[in-house]
Amino acid sequence: MPLTRRHLLAALPVLGAAGLGLGFIRMLHGLDRGQFDPRAISTPLTGQPVPEFPALSSLPGQAGLTREDFRTMTQPVLLSVWASWCLPCVEEIPFISQLAASLAAPRKKRDAPLALWGLCYKDQPASASRWLERAGQPFTRLGLDQDGQAAIEWGVTGVPEAFLIMPDPQMGGRIVWHGTGGLTEAVYQTRVVPHLEAAP
Repeated sequence: MPLTRRHLLAALPVLGAAGLGLGFIRMLHGLDRGQFDPRAISTPLTGQPVPEFPALSSLPGQAGLTREDFRTMTQPVLLSVWASWCLPCVEEIPFISQLAASLAAPRKKRDAPLALWGLCYKDQPASASRWLERAGQPFTRLGLDQDGQAAIEWGVTGVPEAFLIMPDPQMGGRIVWHGTGGLTEAVYQTRVVPHLEAAP
C-alpha cells in the first residue's frame, strides 16, 4: 500500500518520541561518564553576536552597560546575570569575589585575562547595592535590568546565568559560552578557561 500524507503525519509523533528517547539515553550515558553538564547546554546565542538590548544604567559611581560596550571591548568579558533575591546567586558570592580579586591582581607581563561584568535582573537598586557590598564590588561594569527587558534579549530563562563573550570586530562581540546555574571554580576551569586559552 503506497504511503500517503496521512500516513506520514501519523508517523511524526512516533519519530519525535524516538528522537527524544535517543537523546535522553545519550544524556544518561554522558552523565555516567561524567561528560554531560546541563549548565553548558548550547543555546541559540552561542556563536552569535551579542544581541541588541536597551542601555542599562547602574548604581552611583559605577559604569552602566550598553550594546556599544561590547562593540568596543578589547578583552574577553564574563557577564554574570544575577539578582539579590536569588539564593543560588547569594551562594556564588564567594567565587565571584575570589575571581574578581584575582583579575584585579597586578600582572607584570599582560593584562587580566578577562573583564567581569554584571547584569542585575529584576532587582531594586538598594538590594543590589547590598549584594555587591557582600561580594566586594566585583564588577567593572554593571547594568540594572529592572524590567527584565535586556535579559529577554539575551535569552535568559532564570538566574544565575553567565555568558562568555570574546572580542570580535565584525560581530561586535561574540558569545562563545552560556551557562545556567551558579559560577563555581569547577565551572570556571572546565567551561571558561579553555576558551580563554584558545583565544589568540
